Amino acid sequence: MNVLIASTPATGHLNPLLAVGHTLIAEGHEVVGLSGSAMRKRIEGIGASFRALPPEADRDLRDIRSLFPEIAAIPPGPRFSRFLFKLLFVDTLRAQHEGLRQVLQDFPADVIIADSLFLGTLPMLLGLRSVRPAIVFCGTTPLLWHRDDGAPGGAGLAPASNEAQREEYAGIFKEHESIFFEPVRRYLNDCLADMDIEPLSMNILDALVELPDAHLQLTTPSFEFPRQDLPDSVHFVGALPIIPNQAPLPPWTHELDDPRKVVLVTQGTFSNFDFGQLVIPTLIALANEPDLLVVVTAGGRRLEAIPGPIPSNARLASYLPFEWVLPKIDAFVTNGGYGSVNQALGFGVPIVSAGLSEVKADVSARVAWSGVGIDLKTDEPTPSVLREAIRAVLDKPNYRSRAASLAKEFASIDTRGEILRIIKQVSHVPTDQGAPVYAK
Repeated sequence: MNVLIASTPATGHLNPLLAVGHTLIAEGHEVVGLSGSAMRKRIEGIGASFRALPPEADRDLRDIRSLFPEIAAIPPGPRFSRFLFKLLFVDTLRAQHEGLRQVLQDFPADVIIADSLFLGTLPMLLGLRSVRPAIVFCGTTPLLWHRDDGAPGGAGLAPASNEAQREEYAGIFKEHESIFFEPVRRYLNDCLADMDIEPLSMNILDALVELPDAHLQLTTPSFEFPRQDLPDSVHFVGALPIIPNQAPLPPWTHELDDPRKVVLVTQGTFSNFDFGQLVIPTLIALANEPDLLVVVTAGGRRLEAIPGPIPSNARLASYLPFEWVLPKIDAFVTNGGYGSVNQALGFGVPIVSAGLSEVKADVSARVAWSGVGIDLKTDEPTPSVLREAIRAVLDKPNYRSRAASLAKEFASIDTRGEILRIIKQVSHVPTDQGAPVYAK
């Protein structure tokens, strides 16, 4: 089977696709990866061939603040979401689509596997199924489908428990509708019209769940808010296996085996331009805790970006191999990266989450709602607030117990088998027909 993986050129979007591609290559399938040039080594590292997106979409989003410095002036909320959605996803739609077309001309893919915000697939999804490959999305964010209680995505709201809350959520949704959904819908449909494609008739976030042939949500049902009307395309497949040896072991590996409890803190690979938001406050908060070892991963940035002095009980690394470190930690402090939170839960690790931008407020809300940790509801927690929350998830058994329960649920899902089954099912092509040729 020929498989084309297509990713927004950002680490958090690409990592899940690499795990899927790695699995498919191990099964003997041929995989080509389409993304930004900055992702070439990562894609080729799993044994896939690399193709670069056209220049208009070939961005390096690992340091988004240097690309778009104006982002620093926009506070978290629907205006921030609108800015990012237009800039990162809609503005690159045409170039992404052209990149897909170019690859398919000489690589007749049976299936395209894309991150759920790779909008270059929309022209295909809105056209004839018979002339395109199967398209599978990987849900690299909390499920984008509309909520039963009417709350808008991105607001960090737990499910409503009464009618008064539902009425409150309806008012919040109206605000998000006017600031985010309606302007994005007009902007997106103008882009589609320029490509002679009919306008999208549904909410864009719903479309990204319903339109693909399959939508792989990378979590368990217990870490997602309940929905009554999910389309059949949605499959909860658990946390993807971590590709081994993606980063070297640090020289202090043996220290994680001493009696101290280990706290891992990270700001991920996207919102790590200011370590003063979470990493530094965590180091300060735990500097005088002799029973704790604090491990920091800088998400690929240079360690010099973390200002000193560094406490004696802290150990730093630019990158860490998660398959090695997650089984050794007792708590995870994060700004709400969806992939890393689900991977930590797969090991039964309780969480302290402090993030509001992008989809992080929604991830943090799920941490609190599911009982696996604490949502600090801020991007910049103080050391005292962090110390109290971290000690709570370490010392109160209810958080670890709930995280352990989710770990059992993750373990009950045959993630690899489910993904292979679903991809095979949606990409089935009669032997006398061959893969469809997309020429739009």
